[in-house]
Amino acid sequence: MWSGEFALLLLVLTSFGGSSSIPPHDEVAQMARYIVHACDWGSVATISTHPPLKGRPFSNTFSVSDGPLGKGSGNPYLYLTPLEISVQDMQTNPEISLAMSLAATDYCRKKKFDPQSPLCCRVILSGRIMKVNKAEIDFAKEALFSRHPAMSDWPSDHGWYFAKLNITNILVLDYFGGIKTVTLKEYYSVKPE
Repeated sequence: MWSGEFALLLLVLTSFGGSSSIPPHDEVAQMARYIVHACDWGSVATISTHPPLKGRPFSNTFSVSDGPLGKGSGNPYLYLTPLEISVQDMQTNPEISLAMSLAATDYCRKKKFDPQSPLCCRVILSGRIMKVNKAEIDFAKEALFSRHPAMSDWPSDHGWYFAKLNITNILVLDYFGGIKTVTLKEYYSVKPE
């Protein structure tokens, strides 16, 4: 008989990156939630406030989490410091895009899909970055620190704070035929498998 911890580990490994099974491409909202929960990092696009790129698009990598494994909320949380250049951009213009791809898991590598292939599924979330309120801070902390344990040791004098993306638009590319739009209602009505 398997212990509860071993069964949970097996579930995590087969659900997020360890399996070749993903939601069907016609279940677009389910795919969006799956990608957001399976990926531990993504690329955040801001409008730069720094020369020589001032006023131009700028992309940077951030660790993210929508919740502890198996408990995804759909809300991408980030741990930010005002010392980081993209965060400085966000302070001027909080509208960002967050791109996440199954290339960040082992799914595409195992399937031999190039990261640019539509079969290496991705989601692009747009919206406004905002500090997490007191009611949500414990969940944000658990979401990030459970999946990024090194964060708890980051320098305390850097002004770290928990933030989340308040999503306004969701685009998914998970198959041939072009990008698909998912409504917020569709997105939040499903849970990751």
